[in-house]
Amino acid sequence: MFNAGLGFVFALGIVFTTFMLMGSWGGASWVFGSAVSITVGGLTLMRERQKVLTAVASLAVTALAVVVSLISDERLPQEPAPITALALSVHVAYAIRTLPTRSAAGIAVGGVAVTGVTWFGGWSGVTSLATMGMVAALVAGPALRCLDRCPGANSSASQGFWADSRRS
Repeated sequence: MFNAGLGFVFALGIVFTTFMLMGSWGGASWVFGSAVSITVGGLTLMRERQKVLTAVASLAVTALAVVVSLISDERLPQEPAPITALALSVHVAYAIRTLPTRSAAGIAVGGVAVTGVTWFGGWSGVTSLATMGMVAALVAGPALRCLDRCPGANSSASQGFWADSRRS
């Protein structure tokens, strides 16, 4: 169910971003960003099948898009687009949550590196969104990993009074 909702958000975001780029940048400027968003979003939706491969592919596609947008000399909108940043953040958080420690750390470092490279284009809403998304991934991923792995973290005993249905 989570993937269905996420896919819906991705689709709406890509359509909205495409519409906004058509109105502001004009021409075919929207094609590159939409292709990147669709690719990274699709990889994120398939993340449970090949955890490491899809995470590395998402990082590689996003990194390539960021570099291409930086060297395009403002002929292309800045990357990662909002949906690409969201998809990458979800993917990094999921990798941190589910992968072995070394692989998770590698994906996290890659996500931070890609986000850091976006700042070479200067401050903008795109860099801010990408940074906030990555910070959220770096907080949510370990928190969810701890909840999954810490003994008693998901038990009703740790939830205290509110979990006791006899008192309600």
